[in-house]
Amino acid sequence: MSIRLELLQVARLAPKLLGELTDLVRAFYRRQQNADGGFKDRVGVSDLYYTVFGLDGLIALQEPIDADRTEAYLRKFGGGEGLDLIHLGCLARCWSALPGRQMPAEWHESIAREIERFRAPDGGFNQLTGMERGTVYGSYIAWATYQDLKLPMPNASALVKCVQGLRSKDGGYGNEPGMPLGTTPTTVGASVLLRQCGAPVPAEVGPWLLHQVHPQGGFMAMPMAPIPDLLSTATALHALAGMQVSFEPIKEHCLDFIDTLWTNEGGFHGHWADDVLDVEYTLYGLLALGHLSL
Repeated sequence: MSIRLELLQVARLAPKLLGELTDLVRAFYRRQQNADGGFKDRVGVSDLYYTVFGLDGLIALQEPIDADRTEAYLRKFGGGEGLDLIHLGCLARCWSALPGRQMPAEWHESIAREIERFRAPDGGFNQLTGMERGTVYGSYIAWATYQDLKLPMPNASALVKCVQGLRSKDGGYGNEPGMPLGTTPTTVGASVLLRQCGAPVPAEVGPWLLHQVHPQGGFMAMPMAPIPDLLSTATALHALAGMQVSFEPIKEHCLDFIDTLWTNEGGFHGHWADDVLDVEYTLYGLLALGHLSL
């Protein structure tokens, strides 16, 4: 199962905990799509990155997608020429989310060519072109993009080797070799990517992630971070579930933390200091609730 479908499968379970509040989330997502078909970023402008989360949120909530309006927005980007790695991945993912629509075949090939511009000599991918080493994040985006394009990734074994070499000294993962401390999102990305590629995930990764739980619930982005955040919480729960590592003892604390980020506008804030709602963090809220509902 692809990275995207794994996430959606779990996010669909969130209404079990949201109950009647699910309608507020549906309405929030519907309000986030602009007239041009794209979804709003944190200042209200249409952006491919946020359109990914908007579409996946609607799918998770089993809400209909305005495919005509969304397709018109996506066609503006053609085959992705000139886009950065992240937005290339977003373009492929948005097309894969559209019901009953297919990206033109030549654009599949174009996006794959564009993605390869970000491959580093070590076989991994970097968010920047011309870099000597790949990163976990760049490699994760590239792998997911090939999945959304339904194309096999060339030289996948080199990508695995690149990610395996990014283990941090404390047992997590960083985006540079030999970093003293890992970060939660990077460690999550590495564990999910290795599992997707059929490579072993070190047994210490599960305990490392559990060690990032904040005393008041939720996961921190890195050791000794001052507060937890929703991205780290949702993705850490997802990675632990994928590794079949139990998080049963922290479920209630995580639910309490997520409750502090909810608003009756139908969205979730990213952390305690965040005062803007967006479709990205709201999807992370759905993902976290989905895991905590099991």
